[in-house]
Amino acid sequence: MKYIVTVQDAVTAFADWMEPTDGELDAIEAEMPRLLADVEALDVQIALLEQAPAELDRRRARRSQNRVLAERATLANRVTAGEAA
Repeated sequence: MKYIVTVQDAVTAFADWMEPTDGELDAIEAEMPRLLADVEALDVQIALLEQAPAELDRRRARRSQNRVLAERATLANRVTAGEAA
């Protein structure tokens, strides 16, 4: 005899009670500038893969990387100061 068993995790994976909490959403919102800077830096890197980089492209890559580092430093300072968890 074979038993038919439901996969509980798959059935309830998207249940209402598994939504992110307000604290988790606030943490995501606090990290959003850093995430956007990372996305921009990746866009620059992808664009540089498609062509030979010119001086303007190198400047754009440096600016995007500096923005990523600045956003990470800002976020780290906020966490250190106790503003975000």
